[in-house]
Amino acid sequence: MSKFIPKHKDLSSQINSSASTESEPESLSPDQQQEKTGQPKSSHGLLTRCQQGVTVTINGIKRVSTPVIEQFTGPRKLHRRPWFWLGISAGGGAIALGVGWVVLENSLPDSTADLLTYVRDDTITIKAEKGEILQQIGPATRETIKIDDVPKTLTQAFLATEDQRFEKHHGVDYQGILRALLSNIQAGDVVEGGSTITQQLARIVYFNQERTIARKLKEMLMAQRIEKNVDKNTILERYLNLVYLGSGAYGVADAAWVYFSKSVKDLTLPEMAMIAGLPAAPNDYSPLSNPKIAKERRDTVLKRMQNNGFITKAQADEAIATPVVTKPSNPKRLERKANYFTDYIQQELPKYISKEKLAQQGLTIETTLNVDWQNAAEEAVQETVKREGRWQGFKQASLVAIDPRTGQIKAMVGGKDFYNQQFNRVTQAKRQPGSTFKTFVYATAVAAGISPNRGYLDAPYTVDGYTPKNYGDKFRGWVNIRDAFTHSINVVALKTLIDVGWEPTIDVAKKMGIESTLHPTYSLALGASEVNLLEITSAYGTLATQGLHTNPYGIHRILDQHGKVIYEGKSKSERAIDQDTAAIMTWMLRNVVKDGTGRSAQLDNRPVAGKTGTSDEARDLWFIGYIPQMVAGVWLGNDDNKPTSGASSTAASTWHQFMEKVVKDMEVEKFPDRPTQLENRKPTIKAQPIRPKRAITKAIPNSDSDSDSASERNSERTSRRRSRTENSYSGSSRSNTSENTSLDDSSSRRRRRRRRSSESQSASQSSSESQSETPRRSRRRRSSGENTSSTESSSRRRRSSGENTSSNESSSRRSSSRRSSSRRSSSRRSSSRSSDSNATESSNSTSTRSSSKRRRSSQRSEPSTSSPAPAPRRRRARYESAPAAAPPAPPASRKVSEPARSRAPVAPAPPPEPPAPAAE
Repeated sequence: MSKFIPKHKDLSSQINSSASTESEPESLSPDQQQEKTGQPKSSHGLLTRCQQGVTVTINGIKRVSTPVIEQFTGPRKLHRRPWFWLGISAGGGAIALGVGWVVLENSLPDSTADLLTYVRDDTITIKAEKGEILQQIGPATRETIKIDDVPKTLTQAFLATEDQRFEKHHGVDYQGILRALLSNIQAGDVVEGGSTITQQLARIVYFNQERTIARKLKEMLMAQRIEKNVDKNTILERYLNLVYLGSGAYGVADAAWVYFSKSVKDLTLPEMAMIAGLPAAPNDYSPLSNPKIAKERRDTVLKRMQNNGFITKAQADEAIATPVVTKPSNPKRLERKANYFTDYIQQELPKYISKEKLAQQGLTIETTLNVDWQNAAEEAVQETVKREGRWQGFKQASLVAIDPRTGQIKAMVGGKDFYNQQFNRVTQAKRQPGSTFKTFVYATAVAAGISPNRGYLDAPYTVDGYTPKNYGDKFRGWVNIRDAFTHSINVVALKTLIDVGWEPTIDVAKKMGIESTLHPTYSLALGASEVNLLEITSAYGTLATQGLHTNPYGIHRILDQHGKVIYEGKSKSERAIDQDTAAIMTWMLRNVVKDGTGRSAQLDNRPVAGKTGTSDEARDLWFIGYIPQMVAGVWLGNDDNKPTSGASSTAASTWHQFMEKVVKDMEVEKFPDRPTQLENRKPTIKAQPIRPKRAITKAIPNSDSDSDSASERNSERTSRRRSRTENSYSGSSRSNTSENTSLDDSSSRRRRRRRRSSESQSASQSSSESQSETPRRSRRRRSSGENTSSTESSSRRRRSSGENTSSNESSSRRSSSRRSSSRRSSSRRSSSRSSDSNATESSNSTSTRSSSKRRRSSQRSEPSTSSPAPAPRRRRARYESAPAAAPPAPPASRKVSEPARSRAPVAPAPPPEPPAPAAE
C-alpha cells in the first residue's frame, strides 16, 4: 500500500506546486480561459471539465488531516499493528454472520400452517368420504389421536425423557443444550440430546435428518417461529402423532398396536415408558429386536419420571420390576379396505395430477366411497358366489353402486377374492350385456316418437341371415313394446331396432354413458357389443336423473404434502335424453321388476326400476337397477367365459340383498310421473330405419304336444270313469270292459285327429285362430291381455265346427294325418331342445327345414270333404322388408295387393292396441 501512497514530504511539495501552477487558471472563468488559449469552446469543453475535476480532488487532498496520513506513511504503519487486523476480523465476522442469518431466515418456510396438515414424503393415503383410511402406502401415520385422548402418564413419560422444560422454553432450551453438552463430555459419548420437542417436530415437518450446522440453525429458528404461532398442546399432539417409534410404527397409537396390540388408552405404565424411550434410537431400543436393551431404556425413563415428580418411587420400583412382555402385530398402515376400489383409484391418479406431483408423493386422496355400503356390497357378492355359484356354475361376481345425481362411486367390488386375483371385473372386464342393452333400443324408439303400445308380431323372424331366438323358442304373437320389454322378447327388440336404426341407437347409448365401441349389427339389439359393468350402470343412472348423465368418478379431492388442494373432482351433468322419454322408460322398467324378469329385485314400499340380461348360453348374468337416489349393477359369470346353468334372477337377488341394507336409513323417494300422452308424441330425435336386403317372417309353430298330452290325460280319466260306471251298472265281464275301454280310446284318438285337421284348416285362414287353438296359449293370452273372452268363445265354436266337418274322414286319411302329426311333434321336440337363452348371430336353418316339412306334410294330409270351404293354398315363407319409417299403426291396417295374396298367406289381424295405462 505504501508504494501507491507517496511520502508526506513529497506529497506536500506536489500539492503546493500544483496549487501554484493551477492558481491562475482557477481564477479565470472558462470563457476567459478559452479566449486566452484561443481555442474554440465547443471542442475543448470536455477537457476543461476534466481539469476542473482534478483540481477539486487535489484541493480536497490538501485538506486531509496530517495525523491520519502519518498513520499510513509514518514509521509505525497501521497495517502492521495487531489490533488493526483484530478489528477487521471482528467486523468482517459480524457482517458475515448478519448476512448468513438473513439468508437462513429467508430460507425458512413463510408459514407454520403446514404443521397441521403435513404428510411424509413417499406416502399415499387414500380415504373414504367420511375420512376413514382405506389404504396407506409408505411411512404414513395410520391412526392419529387428539391430545385429550392421550393418557396423561404417556405425555409425562415423553416430557421426562425428551424435553423436561417443554412448558418453559420458547422453542430452544439453552439450558438443555448446556446440560446435554456436559453429560456427553462426562460420558465420553453422545448420551443426551439438546433438541426440544418443538425442534424435533420442526425437523420432521420441514427438514431432513442430515447432521450439519446449517440444518441445526434452521431447526432452531423454525422452532422459535413455531412457538410464536402454535400453542403447546397442538405442538405436543402433532409430535406424538408423527414421531417414528420403530418397527414401522409412526405415532404413539401405531406403536401401541405394533408392540402390544392395544389402543393407547389400554397401555400400562411400563408399556408407556417403553414407548417413550424409543425416539432417541427406535431400532436399538425396540423390544422386538433387543429386549434387554429395551428394558434398560425403559427403566431409565421411569427413573426420570420419578425425578420429575410424575410418579412416586413405589410406582417406579413396581414398574421396573415388571418384565418386558410384548404382543406384536403388523402396522395398521399395511391393512387395506375396499381393495378393488383403492386399486382403481391408484390407476386413476395419473389422469388428474402431473408426473412430478405423483413422483413427489406425500399425497392424500379423498374418495367418494361409503364404507358401510362397501361392506354390504362385499357381503352380498361373497354370499352369492358361495351359495349359488357352485350350483349354477359361476365362480365370479362383481357389483358397483353410483349416486346418479353426482356420479360418485359409492361401492365397488371387482371379484370375490382380491388377494388371489387383482383383475377388476367392474372396470376391466368387458362382457356382452345381453338384454340389459334393450333399454337403449327402446329409449331410442320412445325418443323417436314411437309409442310403448305399438304392436309387433313375435314370430320366427330372419333378417339378412340373422335369426334371433326367444327364451325357450316361445313366441307370443302380436305384443306391444311394453310387454315385450317386460318379458324380454328378443324378436320385438330386433324389429324395433330396425325401425329406429343403428346410428340413433348408438348415439343415444353413448350420450347415456356407454363408452365402449358399439358395432352396427342386428345383434346390437340383443347386447352383442361388449361393455363393462361401470359404464352400463352409469348409463342406467341417466334414467334415474330424468335424462341427465353425469360421468362416474371416485376421487373427490387430492391434497399435496402440506394439505394444499391440487385437484378437486366436480361433476358436470349433460342432457342425454328428454325428460318424458326418461319417465316412460322408468315406467317400463318398473314393470320389468313388478311383473317381469326382475321380480327378485323388489324392495318393500319402495319403487324400483331395472332390467335383467343373459348372454349366449348364460355366460353372463346381469341385473342393473335403480331408485331415484342410487343405481347399482351386478354381474355373475366366469373369467374363462364358460357357460353357466344360472339365470339373471340370481343377479337380481344379489342386487336386492345389497340394496336392502343400503336403503334402510334412506328416505323413500318416488319416480316422476309418466307423461299422460303416449300416442303421437313429438319426437326429440330422428329415426333412421334400416333397410334389410331380405326379411322373412314365418308362421308361429303349433304347441300340439302340450294340448295332446292334456287331451290324453282327459280321455284317460274319462275312459276310467266310464269303465267304472259300466262295471258297477251292468256287471259286465272284464273282457267286455276292456273292449269298451279300447273303443273309448279309439274314439278319443279319432276326435284328436279330427281336431288337428280342423285346426290346420283354420290356421291356413288366420294365424290368430291358430294361436288360440290350445288351452295353454289361450291362458297365456288372457294373462297378457292380448285377447278377449269373445275371441276364445269363437275359437271354441270354430273347433267344434271343424270336428263336425271332418267326422266322415276315411281311415287312409286318418293314418296319413297320424304320420304327419308324429313328424310335427318330433320336429317341435327337437326345436325345443335346441332353444337358447338369448339370440346369437347363428342362423336357424334346421328349424326352417323342419317348418317346411311340417307345412308339406300338413298339405298332403288335408282331407277332401264335402264342405264348400276351398282347399288351402300351399304355405310359403313370407318375404318382407323393413318399413322406410315407423309404421303409424299395426300391420293389420296395411293393404295387400292381390298378387301378393296369391304368393303369401294373409297376415293375421292383431288385437286392437290397448289404451294407455294410467301413470303409476
